Amino acid sequence: MIHWFKHAANAIGGGLFLSLFIVFIIQITARFGFNQPLPWTDEAAVILYIWVILWAAAVIVPEREHVVFDLVWNSVGLRARQVMRISGNLLIGGLSLAGLPASWDYVHFMGREGSPVLNMSLMWVFMPFVLLLVALVVRSAWAIWQAIRGVGLEAELHLN
Repeated sequence: MIHWFKHAANAIGGGLFLSLFIVFIIQITARFGFNQPLPWTDEAAVILYIWVILWAAAVIVPEREHVVFDLVWNSVGLRARQVMRISGNLLIGGLSLAGLPASWDYVHFMGREGSPVLNMSLMWVFMPFVLLLVALVVRSAWAIWQAIRGVGLEAELHLN
């Protein structure tokens, strides 16, 4: 079941990115090929960019792939790592959870407004931010649970 969700999330992310690329090509062709810029392509590109970045951060990119500064992590023992993992995730998840109601209220309020050219409800433009906050809460809760159990506290080798 989880495997299916990962494939679906990747497919949606890929579709969003492909849509952004197609809109970008249309925009370049219209502007430089025909000297007729299309206003809808600018707006669609911005909306798709927001969705691509927030969708990927929320559901595609695993925690281990995010940029980390692990100099301190690698120099301390398992108990200190456990405290660091729990504290960091309490901070991230707690702040995300605290910001969720106000963010939802704002996104819901923006449903009254439409984008200037496409007249798309701004609620749908900013909805992936709420999704990102929910994902951060869930990921943080899972990471805290894993840290309490002692899972994932070993030193990680980053080859960059």
